[in-house]
Amino acid sequence: MKSKIKIPVLIAVVSFFCYQSLKAQNIPLYKDAGQPLDARVKDLVSRLTLQEKVSLLGYNTKAIPHLGIPAYNWWNEGLHGVARAGEATIFPQAIGMAATFNDDLLQQVSTVISTEARAKYNLAIQKDRHLQYMGLTFWTPNINIFRDPRWGRGQETYGEDPYLTATMGSAFVRGLQGDDPHYLKASATAKHFAVHSGPEATRNYFNAIVDEKDFRETYLYAFHALVNAGVESVMSAYNRVNGVPNSINKNLLTDILRKEWGFKGHVVTDCGALDDVYLNHKSLPGPVEVAAAAIKAGINLDCSTILQNDLIKAIDQKLITEKEIDQRLFELLRTEFKLGFYDAPDKIPYHTYGTDSVHNAAHIALTRKVAQQSMVLLKNDHNLLPLHKIDYPSIMVLGPNATSFDAMVGNYHGVSSKVVNFTEGITAAVDPSTRVEYDLGADYVDTTHFGGIWAAGSSSVAIAVIGLSPVLEGEAGDAFLSKSGGDKKDLSLPASEIAFMKALRKNVKKPIIAVVTAGSDVDISAIAPYADAIVLAWYPGEQGGNAFADLLFGKVSPSGHLPLTFYRSIKDVPDYTDYSMKGRTYRYYDGPVQYPFGFGLSYTSFDYQRPGQSPAKKYNSKDTISVIIKVKNTGKMDGDEVVQAYIEYPQIGRMPIKELKAFKRVSVSKGNEQLVMIKIPVKDLQKWDMATHRWKTYPGSYKLILGSNSQDEKLSFPFMISN
Repeated sequence: MKSKIKIPVLIAVVSFFCYQSLKAQNIPLYKDAGQPLDARVKDLVSRLTLQEKVSLLGYNTKAIPHLGIPAYNWWNEGLHGVARAGEATIFPQAIGMAATFNDDLLQQVSTVISTEARAKYNLAIQKDRHLQYMGLTFWTPNINIFRDPRWGRGQETYGEDPYLTATMGSAFVRGLQGDDPHYLKASATAKHFAVHSGPEATRNYFNAIVDEKDFRETYLYAFHALVNAGVESVMSAYNRVNGVPNSINKNLLTDILRKEWGFKGHVVTDCGALDDVYLNHKSLPGPVEVAAAAIKAGINLDCSTILQNDLIKAIDQKLITEKEIDQRLFELLRTEFKLGFYDAPDKIPYHTYGTDSVHNAAHIALTRKVAQQSMVLLKNDHNLLPLHKIDYPSIMVLGPNATSFDAMVGNYHGVSSKVVNFTEGITAAVDPSTRVEYDLGADYVDTTHFGGIWAAGSSSVAIAVIGLSPVLEGEAGDAFLSKSGGDKKDLSLPASEIAFMKALRKNVKKPIIAVVTAGSDVDISAIAPYADAIVLAWYPGEQGGNAFADLLFGKVSPSGHLPLTFYRSIKDVPDYTDYSMKGRTYRYYDGPVQYPFGFGLSYTSFDYQRPGQSPAKKYNSKDTISVIIKVKNTGKMDGDEVVQAYIEYPQIGRMPIKELKAFKRVSVSKGNEQLVMIKIPVKDLQKWDMATHRWKTYPGSYKLILGSNSQDEKLSFPFMISN
């Protein structure tokens, strides 16, 4: 009886596996989701003709129907929200998000961006649309170091500090790419690799000269961190580094990026960068030579058409082999497989995202929270802020940026049907019994004609919204009112705004609050005498108006901190074209400043205490420095403190003056306290040794400093590092 039962079962099992085997024979290996990723990619590459392979190496590719390869446009932007692709949540500009010093919050932001990206991609594919800016491969974040305040694109970065940039950038990558073990939610790109931060006007032929120490410690630091965080893509920069254009720089793209750091993703050129190699840098005679050099250096994807148009000619001229093209295509197609392009939709965990995942109430609430935490209180004479609504029955809102869309969204932005400007935010925050008026007040040019002055004088308080906009600072070509090709010539606010503030102060005896929009260091001192309180709002995103009103009336306490030094004058900064870090940023500049790196006022106050024993006095290179402190709110309002941990190094040549190596945002209610743990691996204190061309932990005397900005020292702990 047992034998009779076993035989039918055995026959059924054998039949099942035979069926599966036959079935598998009809399914190409590259379409079998159960096969190893690299085997699938290799199989697909082997089925392509040379012409088909080359056709896939440009950013805008056509479908290859017989293999099920979809048409795809790789070019997408998502710096602070899905950009240029219709309705999407607009978060504060990147420099503003850096001012939050809140990497957990930034990861929430990029998680929302990738959710909206997946939803918009799903909806577009359902209509067979393969449009630019509607895909899943995002050319963001920008992790270049904001080394000079003149750079127009500094607003896209996380500021001047390598550690802050690395920490915030890594958080952004984690949120954007998701945590599924098999599929990318979206692909992130670390850009622009490398040594790239202006001048904008000459970027297509500029040669950045930098020595190995600044190269490793400052300009490559964040890129290495993002590779360790698993970033899927890296974008090469337009400029040369020490004479070699980045897009054909084998030392950068292969020796360092792939061999030394172990990068497994794909490298895309900045748009038109390969054309620059022969047209502007004049490093090679023509596009055929450039196409071959790019492949040999490590480029996988061309944001132009040189690879698609000229690679076969390069093969014919024996400048490159098909095997080398296969390797670059293999690295590129791995990304498509990881995004799920060759699998059934129901296998991909994000395939159900749709309209309700785009710009919903939760996403809007998040951008309001980010804007609240990003704004920096720079001045608050006599504790004018927060305003008590009952004491201010009439409010005058005026200034060129009070209702400006551009000043809300920055550059590389999306669009939204629900942008709340400063005037609207203030109006919505008060009841109908409060009189709110608005006037443009001034423009960016006229220094003699102003509006709203009389009305401001007859109001309880005047709120002047001034500053810059993305048409005054930004990328070359986009910031069309910039007099320096997208960059700034100096730190000055428009002369018209300074004259406007003078006129306002002369005629208004009631309190004046200045709100400054900008993506960079500006000369606050020029308008400081004419305002009782000053808030730096950056380009605060679609909820900027509501977020400012939340700060204005004390719903939340300001908690943003500057992610860059505010110098007193452009004369304090070295020549713009000088890429040496000497005399730049808080790490190497020790002169007087307007506001130090990390600065930001609050409506409350905090005290730091040592609850127990101090950390150890001596460490070796394998140890971790650990310290627990108690942060007490000693003021009259709940608030957030950003504990910043800086290291002072031994007095050895070219060591930084001090350097941020940890930070922690903590919420503390009034009268209460929170414990904060700071951990810094000693390995993170290593520096590049020019003699051995290696990282080295230098023995000697160090000091850990804890405070609320780079010039604040609430607690300090000296220690030694031994060999």
